[in-house]
Amino acid sequence: MLLVTLNRPDAMNALSIAMAHELTRTWARAAADDVRAVVVTGAGRGFCAGADLRESRTGDVATEGLRATYQPHTLAYVALEKPVIAAVNGAAAGAGLSLVFGADARIAAAGAKLVPAFSAIGLVPDSGVAFLAGRVMGEAAAMVWLASGRRLSAGDALSRGAVDELAEDPVARAREVALELASVPGRAYGLTKRMFWARARPGLLADLDREVDLQQLAAADPQRAAARAAIVANLGAAPAAGGEK
Repeated sequence: MLLVTLNRPDAMNALSIAMAHELTRTWARAAADDVRAVVVTGAGRGFCAGADLRESRTGDVATEGLRATYQPHTLAYVALEKPVIAAVNGAAAGAGLSLVFGADARIAAAGAKLVPAFSAIGLVPDSGVAFLAGRVMGEAAAMVWLASGRRLSAGDALSRGAVDELAEDPVARAREVALELASVPGRAYGLTKRMFWARARPGLLADLDREVDLQQLAAADPQRAAARAAIVANLGAAPAAGGEK
């Protein structure tokens, strides 16, 4: 079993460009036959704070921010034909929710929370989060939640079907679930997962294209820059000129 730990605890494991690319490479390695299952968690107090807003970027939201950075990770992640369990040890926000909802099952700590941070900075959900959350929670519930930006406590997430169970030690419990699912004989688990994703993947691909167009519209709105600047100021850094996401 492969344990993948996001390891930027000082930044609540926010997704830098380098980390997003490394995740894409990690999922490629995880596809090897000798990896029976995957558990994903975060180092320290957080699971994943989403895109690192303090990082300086020169490209636009469509090319650098989504198509070349975040979307490849999402596509490789959901393509893994083996059990993938998210051990949500703390806050999961923004693009980090792709790791939560793209997993086959979600085990959360009692102190975990899910934060759809996109609307707080004037953006729409990206990295496949809208599609993936809709599959797990139901489209109507996911749409209202993501657009509202309302945080879900672990208990609320459990009652709304956003996570499957709570555990005192989510990593240990995720390992148990992963190994149990990996014990299914032969290729039955992976091929069953392929069957479901054969139907779902065209919808995800269409959403990934659509989110680029919608994100460009959202990023161009005058209120978006002020919202992003306020969030970055709270993080203790000045917004990068011309940066996106």
